[in-house]
Amino acid sequence: MNSRQDSGSNRLDDAARAGWLYYVAGNTQDQIASTLGISRQTAQRLVSLAVSEGLIKVRVDHPIANCLDLAARLKSRFALDLVEVVPSDPASSSTIGVAVAAAAEIERRLRSPTPIVMAIGTGRTLKAAIEQLPPMECPQHKVVSLTGNISPDGSAAFYNVIFTMADRVKARSFPMPLPVIASSPQEREMLLSQPMIQPTLALAAEADVTFVGIGDLGPKAPLYEDGFISESELKALQKAGGVAEIVGWVFDREGRMIDGITNDRVSSASLPSREKSLVIALAMGERKLPGILAAVNRRLVNGLITDERTAAALLAAS
Repeated sequence: MNSRQDSGSNRLDDAARAGWLYYVAGNTQDQIASTLGISRQTAQRLVSLAVSEGLIKVRVDHPIANCLDLAARLKSRFALDLVEVVPSDPASSSTIGVAVAAAAEIERRLRSPTPIVMAIGTGRTLKAAIEQLPPMECPQHKVVSLTGNISPDGSAAFYNVIFTMADRVKARSFPMPLPVIASSPQEREMLLSQPMIQPTLALAAEADVTFVGIGDLGPKAPLYEDGFISESELKALQKAGGVAEIVGWVFDREGRMIDGITNDRVSSASLPSREKSLVIALAMGERKLPGILAAVNRRLVNGLITDERTAAALLAAS
């Protein structure tokens, strides 16, 4: 058993070395084979293994002209403070491009020696972005969660990323040990008034930069699929005009918060001030288009990382 584990570990070591030689040092596969004393075919397999196991992360830093143009037009049209547009994959609707771009933006800010407070929302794209971060030592920064981290069944919320991020970047982390949506408005008020929660809420309000996802309110709404709201609650939110949510707060096509239903039970912190700080949404895709448009029009966010197709659709719809 141990010998097999050691063998697997050694193979990953070899893959990491081969990946570094190829992507960082610029060696050819023939040169890697010669350096490591292996065949060219083995060198090729090790380089592929390094990528598939996430040991090597490839990032394209050259800006693409159309993406730059779309970003500039979005920034101007919606008075946004930050916009990044990544290429769209014609054959896929994967959010990995947005996740990688968001990871680069998060990493850039965490590399700063000046202490900052970074607030983090939740969602699939944000989770993918955090997973792209390299290991870092950032004891000067504070990372605070905007959302509760407890699912309706009492388990940890899967797409709450505060603990994953804290482990990656070794920054002081401030989770929100609450259910995402309380059982009643009275329970919500009681939970948020607890002495251990008040400092976290105050810290979230002081965030210098915030990263959030935008969830749609369609049939496969993340809030519904992840078990935070029932089917009847989803239908009630849709009937009331809800099109999307940010950290659980549901809003309509005009960016106005829906009265009651689930919004009076959401335990999330309010979004930090968009006048004093940067709140960046990571979002793309046709299903999320109404929510993204409402969020940028109403200035629920003042930053956006998206893809070409979504950027073009936002401009066409505005």
